[in-house]
Amino acid sequence: MLLLLSATAAAVLSDQRATDAMSDQPIIVTGTRLPAGTVEVEERPGGANIVKATDYQDKLAVSLKDALEFSPGVYAQPRFGQEVRLSIRGSGISRGFHVRGLTLLQDGIPLNLADDDGDFQELDPTILDHIEIYRGANAFRFGGTTLGGAINGVTPTGRTSRGFTGRLDGGSYATARGLLTYGWSGDNSDAWLAISGDRSDGGREHSRRSSLRANGNVGAKLAPNVETRFYVSANTIDQELPGALAYEDAIRHPRNGNFAGDQQRDIDSLRVQNRTTVDLDDVAIEFGAFANAKKLFHPIFQVIDQHSLDDGLFARVGWQKGPVELHAGATARFGHIDAKRFVNVDGRRGDPTQIADEHARTVDVYGEGRLRTGDVTWVAGAVYTNGMREQDQSYPVPMFAKATFNQLSPRIGVIWNPTPDVDVYANYSRSHELPGFTELAQVASFVPLTAQHAWTAEIGTRGHLGPARWDVSFYRAQVRSELLQFNVGPDIPATTFNAGKTLHQGIEAGLDLELMRWATLRQTYQFNDFRFEDDAQYGDNRLPVIPKHLYRAGLRLGPDTWHIEPVVEWVPSGAWADYANSFRTRGYVTVNLSADLKISDKAELFLDARNLANKRAVGDISAVVDYRALQPFQKAIFYPVERRSVFGGIRMRW
Repeated sequence: MLLLLSATAAAVLSDQRATDAMSDQPIIVTGTRLPAGTVEVEERPGGANIVKATDYQDKLAVSLKDALEFSPGVYAQPRFGQEVRLSIRGSGISRGFHVRGLTLLQDGIPLNLADDDGDFQELDPTILDHIEIYRGANAFRFGGTTLGGAINGVTPTGRTSRGFTGRLDGGSYATARGLLTYGWSGDNSDAWLAISGDRSDGGREHSRRSSLRANGNVGAKLAPNVETRFYVSANTIDQELPGALAYEDAIRHPRNGNFAGDQQRDIDSLRVQNRTTVDLDDVAIEFGAFANAKKLFHPIFQVIDQHSLDDGLFARVGWQKGPVELHAGATARFGHIDAKRFVNVDGRRGDPTQIADEHARTVDVYGEGRLRTGDVTWVAGAVYTNGMREQDQSYPVPMFAKATFNQLSPRIGVIWNPTPDVDVYANYSRSHELPGFTELAQVASFVPLTAQHAWTAEIGTRGHLGPARWDVSFYRAQVRSELLQFNVGPDIPATTFNAGKTLHQGIEAGLDLELMRWATLRQTYQFNDFRFEDDAQYGDNRLPVIPKHLYRAGLRLGPDTWHIEPVVEWVPSGAWADYANSFRTRGYVTVNLSADLKISDKAELFLDARNLANKRAVGDISAVVDYRALQPFQKAIFYPVERRSVFGGIRMRW
């Protein structure tokens, strides 16, 4: 069985993409690297990998799911359009909207707001040079503290992407996309700019979307050992929300959408940041600042209307002398949200229901040491977080609420290199996650939630031998006070509570086999065992939403000038819909196909066909307490998998 083969063979085979980056072309990103003493993917004592843009350039790549589908351990399932459930090791398992349990970054700067909430729609995969995934405590390189870890999108510069590039996409649901980039470099300076636009009617009713984005950076060498770079990112994103369906509707009528309240998520944002690096022989220093202004217009059960301004500072220093490396850093984020809620009148603001000022502070201070002794590297470090969340409500009644948090999470690890091309690693670490305003401000006075924390043990290996490349991790996380959510009705906001003891354990496996020069088999497998432990109400029930097994395989056929790749996604059994484990969705198999044809040195055609058999199944769920106890109108909690669709386009460079 391929499912079992991918789990067991991963110990002697590999994920080609991650090792390509590790053994064939190490990361060299002008102006965006971290200081000396900060380690790259192949030197992490745990699960980490790199996804190059070339790995998904023949996909429509609307969301991070398209970019990360062959990244071991990443659970990314689309709900609609750019909306995905993004989770690693069960992080944010019951939160199907915004970012929860992950640190999402662009060029090393957090996209998460100061309360750790955020919108992954602001990260456009098509403009990136590569994506770095650091699972669990391997995100310590960014001061990451969460159970899931960190995902960092790295943009090109004028030195890594010179000249013009262009891309035009189109296809099903009146989808049309365009991308134009230009990179320039001189002796001591460079610049890069990308402008992209996107529109689609979507695969369901009431799921139209459109966006216009601009991303750019300018770098300059101030001295032979000093470089500074300024970044800017602007986004205008409009998305209709089709909502969830009852189970039978999701299976039989997956095109249906919910028009009630004209639900939407519209984002306008402007982000600017600076990064300066200084190399002083054995010491390297990096520092900078960032600011993010954002407007969110979000009609759902009410109209959420927010204007936020987040800013922050960061600094990192690294030192290396012989076999010893030390690095330390700090990131401070400060945020203010002008938060208003109104009665939803067909997607427009009605009478106000809440007016409040919200302030957040999150400061992470971290350090790590490394000692190399022969073919073994020892690693130890810790991260400390101080957080504050404050809400000053002026309407409907004056009320003030404040919560503060202090957390310290240590980590130890070891890497053994039996050969230059093979890593064997182990680590033991603590993680922590602070609640944000979505969790705390469920009512005018804050809900008394504590920080989630976990102790995680991990062992694994990565490398390549002959035609095989692998990346596999086994982990077991004992989680305490997990932040869990459930829907109590279509017109009632999600409720969050701290669970007692929960267990997250599983396997993250990826392997590639070069069967012939013109045939490569890519595979990933996840074993997700997430459950309560001796809970007074739920016993040892499994946590809902994420299925126990997920397997993907793609067979890439063809030479350098063209290729075709069928991809199979197999979920043997579906996920539980509720904490009571009273209803579970059915499993499914979908088949996709991508192709690429090089028509000249400067132009390529590509094809992206999805769900060729038009399989009807549920891909995601909004968790509830007990599905059996719901009224019929409350059972609309399911999101269908993507319908059959075909997209194509052209990529150009000149």
